[in-house]
Amino acid sequence: MSAGAPYVVIVPARLGSTRFPEKVLAARTGKPLVQHVVDRAAAARGARLVAVATDHPRVAEALRPFGTTVVLTGEHPNGTSRLCEAAGLLGLGAQEIVVNAQGDEPDMPPAVLEAAVAALGPGVHVGTVATPLSPTEDVRDPNIVKVVRALDGGAVYFSRAPIPLDRDGAGPAAPARPLRHVGVYAYTRAFLERYSALPATPLERTEVLEQLRVIEHGFRIGVGVVPDAGGGGIDTPEQYEAFVRRFNGR
Repeated sequence: MSAGAPYVVIVPARLGSTRFPEKVLAARTGKPLVQHVVDRAAAARGARLVAVATDHPRVAEALRPFGTTVVLTGEHPNGTSRLCEAAGLLGLGAQEIVVNAQGDEPDMPPAVLEAAVAALGPGVHVGTVATPLSPTEDVRDPNIVKVVRALDGGAVYFSRAPIPLDRDGAGPAAPARPLRHVGVYAYTRAFLERYSALPATPLERTEVLEQLRVIEHGFRIGVGVVPDAGGGGIDTPEQYEAFVRRFNGR
């Protein structure tokens, strides 16, 4: 699918956070953290609307000065469920493309969203993104989700384990190199609703990776590859301080 195809970006933004309370409202840069995500997403080609889906009026109030579209949702067990309600509140059509962007990744390049949309196509139900692991990232780290692609770019498997395993120790000369999955997804609203209604699956529960539900139920995920996916999510006050320093240094 063309990277310029029109789509709607929805940014789930829960107020609660265990390791960094109310992180989406942190505003040492002059704007809330989630607004940085909105600004990045709005710069992506084809993004006709960027909306924040939140569970708390305080988030809506904090974003009002920036003119950001905000929808208030109820309580949900996961981000996909919240996304479904938000798509309905926005009145999106069944075949409109919805992109799910994480509300705590302010450094994500717009090209990541474009790549997720471009990964959709005939017979592909979900588009997502991967990037090569950097030299400082440990492929054995279970917090880094890895993905293996087929020759046509479709996802074969996602895992917290080191895949593919470099059995012979070929290093950079190995035929396939590890790819880090970037948690951005693109789908039509119709498939989003279908996906959210699917029962959880054994591999999903074992790896604790919701995207495996798509594969286990026989649907296809296209994986676009980008050279840089930004600095990743902000989960701690220390990571936020590092972002503030980067922002002020620009």
